[in-house]
Amino acid sequence: MEELVSLLQTAGGECRGIVLQNRKDPDPRSFFGEGKVEEIKALAETEECTLLVVDNELSPSQTKALEDDLGIHVIDRSGLIIDIFAQRAATKEGQLQVSLTQYKYLLPRLTGMWTHLVRQTASGGSRIGTRGPGETQLETDRRHIRRKIAKLEEELEQVRRVRSTQRRAREKNGIQTVALVGYTNAGKSTLLNALTGAGIHTGDRLFDTLDTTTRRLRVSPVKEVLVSDTVGFIRKLPHHLIEAFKATLEELSYADLLLHVIDASSPSWEEQAEVVENLLNELGANATPRINVFNKCDRTPPSTVHVMGGAVFVSALTGDGLADLTEKIASILDDSRLVKFFIPYDKASLIDMLYRDGGDVKIDYSQEGIAVQAICTRELYGRLRDYVTEVVE
Repeated sequence: MEELVSLLQTAGGECRGIVLQNRKDPDPRSFFGEGKVEEIKALAETEECTLLVVDNELSPSQTKALEDDLGIHVIDRSGLIIDIFAQRAATKEGQLQVSLTQYKYLLPRLTGMWTHLVRQTASGGSRIGTRGPGETQLETDRRHIRRKIAKLEEELEQVRRVRSTQRRAREKNGIQTVALVGYTNAGKSTLLNALTGAGIHTGDRLFDTLDTTTRRLRVSPVKEVLVSDTVGFIRKLPHHLIEAFKATLEELSYADLLLHVIDASSPSWEEQAEVVENLLNELGANATPRINVFNKCDRTPPSTVHVMGGAVFVSALTGDGLADLTEKIASILDDSRLVKFFIPYDKASLIDMLYRDGGDVKIDYSQEGIAVQAICTRELYGRLRDYVTEVVE
């Protein structure tokens, strides 16, 4: 419930009271039992509330029944999260994804919104002015929303194709990618800023980042990788949101490495980490190598956290542990090696490539040609394979 209160505050609301009910099965009509509905109504009137937020997912009929009984607006957890996403989406892609989610969420809930309208019939109605084409406003709106959904899905498919083209270009150029994943407000954006100097906005609130940001990070003298921030996960993340954001989230399954950022200061970090792992499995990223990064260790000493295998402890705020994290990334992704080449004088222009893309270049000129020693990535080694004389390490 604390998390639900945080979500409400993030959306711009204020919590005036919390009501719990423990029962075996939800009431099929109004989700809560009759007595609990009366209790909620009394609290809402006393506190002058205008909105009820339910932590569980409500059916459209349950939402309407509660609104009829309480006389105030009712939304469920999914509706609240979607509202937050709608407030935060800044890029064209993010707005497309949120719009698709909103329409899919709205479609089955239209019935309750149009109960005040009567059917317009071709043969005429009971009053002057009610003659119409033979369909309700509800049916008209449903067709309109279905058309909008189809158009948005088509536009998001184009986004997916663009991402696929960009991914192939990165693979062709031998650029590896690292994706930051984790529960919302675990500190992913702050960590990206600390590692790369990205300078993106950060804040201590849920879903502060919706739009993906990618920056370069040099992990060794000759190795650069791309690091991407992603939208935070949360328990009971609406299915429509996962579907809409798949164009973005499917990039996780193509990443070379995942950094699972965990809020070490949260008392429920284990449950949060489990939510993230389950969603990664759902997205097909369960086989991607990962490093568990316990963040916010300036608030919680590492000794108080149960150590997961291969974990790294950092504070993105103070910079502690970032060198260890960069070193760990390099140990997994950096495939550079010390190589000796012998380059003929008519191919001397290749030395510029070694200076540009290699490291620690040493040159010895002789009458027959140029002996060169340099640290090379696998890609650079492949481009100069014909001139290799020895792989030192």
